[in-house]
Amino acid sequence: MAEEADLLQCPPLLFFYVPIMSKSKRPAAKASTPSSVASPGADPGEYELDEALVDKIANLAVELATEDDASPDLPGKQRDLRRMVGKSLRQQQDDVLYEALERARDQEAEAYPYLREIIEEAAEIVFFTRNERSYEVNAFVIPMFVRTAGGLDAEQNFRDADAFTELTASIKEAQLESADAKVVLVSYAYHLDEIDAITYSHLEAMVRDAFAAMTDKKLTSTPAIDRSMSSWPANRFGADDTAVELRFLLGFTLKTVDDPFYTIPQDEAAMDAYFAVRAQRFQAWSEKVVPLVQRCLVTDGREFDVHFLYQDLFHGGKERGIAEYFMLQMMSELDHGLQQSGVTGAQTRAVMGPVHMDGDVVLRVNLYGDGDAIVATAEKPLDAARDLQVELDDTCDALLTLGVQSVALAEEFDAGGNAVNVQPYADGN
Repeated sequence: MAEEADLLQCPPLLFFYVPIMSKSKRPAAKASTPSSVASPGADPGEYELDEALVDKIANLAVELATEDDASPDLPGKQRDLRRMVGKSLRQQQDDVLYEALERARDQEAEAYPYLREIIEEAAEIVFFTRNERSYEVNAFVIPMFVRTAGGLDAEQNFRDADAFTELTASIKEAQLESADAKVVLVSYAYHLDEIDAITYSHLEAMVRDAFAAMTDKKLTSTPAIDRSMSSWPANRFGADDTAVELRFLLGFTLKTVDDPFYTIPQDEAAMDAYFAVRAQRFQAWSEKVVPLVQRCLVTDGREFDVHFLYQDLFHGGKERGIAEYFMLQMMSELDHGLQQSGVTGAQTRAVMGPVHMDGDVVLRVNLYGDGDAIVATAEKPLDAARDLQVELDDTCDALLTLGVQSVALAEEFDAGGNAVNVQPYADGN
């Protein structure tokens, strides 16, 4: 939470709410592809969902999520599920995959994260064979919070070709990827809306585009990657506003499947050391490339700062970026509420708890002053697939940076806004 605290110590920040679709819901109609292939000239309204395939995927996911790890049938069933998921991705059957996720979740809570992990992995990691060697291409993102005066300008997005070339090369120079791997970055800073609009099959097609581009010198077209870059929403910040915006660097890594650079030790201590070294390398990289990223995003010399989160595979990085974005937004709203009320965090106590709204769940935080008077309140979406305990712990840590006297957890906030069954969670400083 140190990064969040640091960002919140600057002048008042402006965030604009960005609606994020639930991970299990279908994307917007323009981003999805029907599961049935119609004849030329057919009415798109005649497309029908492949119900049988949806049920097969959902039912098998439910079965595997609760299967005994020692079952001799487990490997074969897992292969069957991955085969169906992979085929659906290649045929751009996003509607099948999103509906299967919903049905799996309705049948068995553990089946949803199980199936989602399989689909995400199949979309962001694609395997290829060339000249009798096995390769894989990974899609990765690096979420970053960019702080500027007046907000980012789309017209200045990656206009410095030399800076982009140096930024791409820096990934391998910092040993974030293997010296034997090929790494490419997309010359673009993605807005959250654009990242969120990339469906499973679209991402898989982008990975295939990247493989072709990195292995075919004559290739000039990358339609799936090109389609992922739409446009940023209009800048609604004033020229004097201190704005913090979430953007994503998107890249691809081509490597052999047996590259020892990526071998994670099995021993727990060695594994911890492995990831500690990776984290240190990323930290060093993030400090070194700030001037390059500034040249890529701001060409008019305005005030600029950037805080990187961490390099991760596409879906993990996306989830991390979204979680941190809404955490920062919530904390900024609470800080603003405190200022409006004329009190400090040390004069308040915090209560957090879920609120159920039209089938969705958000996490609400109220800051109470004397008695039961609410001096500040804020909400943020809860990702159904994210560990709730981690979500609560992260929120508690962030609240403690405000200096609150205590943090408590409510079972829920009822329709009248009252905290129900409040229990102590953590003491303040």
